[in-house]
Amino acid sequence: MAAVTSESFASLQSDLAETLRTADLKVADELFAGLDVVDGSASLRRSLTDPAREPADRAAVVRRLFGDKVSETTVTVLEAVASRRWSKDRDLADAVESLAVTAVSAVAERDGLEGLTELESQLLGFRRTVADSHELQHALTDGQAPAEAKQKLAVRLSPEASSEARLLIDRAVAVPRGLRPAALLEQFAEQVAARQQRWIAQVTVAKNLDASYLEKLSAGLNRYFGRELRLDVAVDPSVVGGIRVEVGDEVVDSTVASRLNSLNRNITS
Repeated sequence: MAAVTSESFASLQSDLAETLRTADLKVADELFAGLDVVDGSASLRRSLTDPAREPADRAAVVRRLFGDKVSETTVTVLEAVASRRWSKDRDLADAVESLAVTAVSAVAERDGLEGLTELESQLLGFRRTVADSHELQHALTDGQAPAEAKQKLAVRLSPEASSEARLLIDRAVAVPRGLRPAALLEQFAEQVAARQQRWIAQVTVAKNLDASYLEKLSAGLNRYFGRELRLDVAVDPSVVGGIRVEVGDEVVDSTVASRLNSLNRNITS
């Protein structure tokens, strides 16, 4: 992320913290709808990110376009986004998406950390369900299938999802913005985890781990990475044995498959 975008997003998070803390799911839904409008118009994105225009002029474009269509809170957030500088027009759209997820997280947080944990669990649970099935992956990435059909499938796969999880899951399967739904849900879950000041550790093992081992593994990884992690464990027999852990960009791979691949490279080099 370029410095200009990083600074703009950091200031947005700070300036809008209270606004988003008291927002409801309607605001999040409206922000996603606004994002769709922005994503659908290259000329609008250029207008809202043109550094030659004054911030107040860019904010005025937002109010003219959305002022009578969405709540005042949503307009305030969109004006704030448009008044910042962005390295690329895509960055502005990404900021709107992230702020929508922040609003959803804030609603879940009203039930305490348990609410955030449950939201994170539901997002990761749906992601695993999709990631474990090639058939579901195909159904949810089929460019010919209408968004409504994908949302109906998502409802069948996650009938117990909370209102907050439902909004984010539906969003990921209907409008993944160039990503696979599972990848976008992982991003959403990472953002929810960050609100809890935690990271998600993607753990891959050859077979299911018992509760006592998971507890020890969690404690060990927390010490290694220096922070509390939430484990998202996936079973993949192809790793043969050992364990693979991904936290952000860092990978710790002690699987048998990895060691065999390394040995094979050394032999053939």
